Amino acid sequence: MIIAMLFLLLGAFLIYIISKKIFKRKQISLPKDAHDFYSEEVFFYQNLEAKQQLRFRNRVEKLLNEIYIEAIGFELSEKDRLLVGASGVIPVFCFETWNYPNLSTVLLYPDHFNEDLEYEGEQRQIAGMVGTGRYENQMILSRKALHHGFSNKTDKGNTAIHEFVHLIDKMDGEVDGIPKLLLKDHSYTIPWLNMIYEKMEDINNDDSDIRNYGGTSKIEFFAVASEYFFERPKLLKRKHPELYDMMQECFCSVVRA
Repeated sequence: MIIAMLFLLLGAFLIYIISKKIFKRKQISLPKDAHDFYSEEVFFYQNLEAKQQLRFRNRVEKLLNEIYIEAIGFELSEKDRLLVGASGVIPVFCFETWNYPNLSTVLLYPDHFNEDLEYEGEQRQIAGMVGTGRYENQMILSRKALHHGFSNKTDKGNTAIHEFVHLIDKMDGEVDGIPKLLLKDHSYTIPWLNMIYEKMEDINNDDSDIRNYGGTSKIEFFAVASEYFFERPKLLKRKHPELYDMMQECFCSVVRA
């Protein structure tokens, strides 16, 4: 009886060990040409020093091993992975230990989608969103929008960065357009709010070059302004110097105009 019990325990232990090996996630390593890729494709990376570029790649690799990227309706490419990773690292690059505990999976759709996550047919206007409900801790992105955000060198937008900024906003427990974790000195909160309302009014009066979507709410203004900051910092500093300074305060960024 004792021998039988020992065999049962041994068998259970072996099954546990084997299952751990089978289901253990394979570690993701960046391809050898990641530096060349980022040097060609990512403006933020191009403006980093060599040591910072190495740190950027290490941060991307770490992020890609903390989240899953699932392609819906197509085969995921290395470019897709590298751009998703860059999008998550760019806004938090200056925060050494930052991770995204509120993100487990990025669902990548081939094109824009609707509220029912259909990516074929008409009325597909959504390029990206942070999931709620059964999609909690998930981000849904259009692959087309992901690539466009890095390929267009003259616009002020980047959908994937926009959605990662929403996750940053959410880290203090509320998505409200006020990045409390980033505004280390809380005396900045009131000036930040005053600036938001002023800039939103300019947008809604057609008196601003900030994307119209930023005028819909404080939440979207913060994300849209962040896109502008990381995509066109020189233009932002020239057109909106106070907003540029506040973005620098938030992101403690290596971005220089």
